[in-house]
Amino acid sequence: MNLIEQVNANFRASIETKQQAMPKLAEPIARASQAILATLMDGGKVLSCGNGGSAADAQHFSSEMLNRFERERPGLPAFALTTDGSTLTSIANDYDYDEVFAKQVRALGQRGDTLLAISTSGNSENVNAAVEAAHEREMRVVALSGRDGGRMAGLLQKGDVEIRVDASRTARIQEVHLLTIHCLCDLIDRQLLGDAND
Repeated sequence: MNLIEQVNANFRASIETKQQAMPKLAEPIARASQAILATLMDGGKVLSCGNGGSAADAQHFSSEMLNRFERERPGLPAFALTTDGSTLTSIANDYDYDEVFAKQVRALGQRGDTLLAISTSGNSENVNAAVEAAHEREMRVVALSGRDGGRMAGLLQKGDVEIRVDASRTARIQEVHLLTIHCLCDLIDRQLLGDAND
């Protein structure tokens, strides 16, 4: 195995996946940014969730909102449902791991809030349960998914936004999800603050 060639192959695969995704995802990413901005302007908040790498992406998004992205601005209300170990383990222990996000959504979510639900397969049952709980709370959903959208695609309702990466490798999907999160942060800031002098 030539390690340098493998690194180059991974870079090329990532670039190719992003280039293929760009024309399909630009419009839903723009719509998702408008939906999140509407939530924030109406005094709402964004709750985010996912498992594994998607949990890290949920936390990444909330940190960019709460602190800042690339420009100075007041913090924006966004919370990752993946960070409280005591809450996650107590729900998993007392009820079921599938409920670890849904119970938090039911407790913290309000009408008009947004759930950022991240699952590379669309088949993460705890994320899908959170989507259903969000709808119960009359929240909108922005779904980051991959492959064929999985079960999550069938749960989405009018007013929700699906950003689906049409790829099969989890690593490539996650790479596009991270770029999508950065696009969302950039577009939200531009709508709030105007265009920056890049």
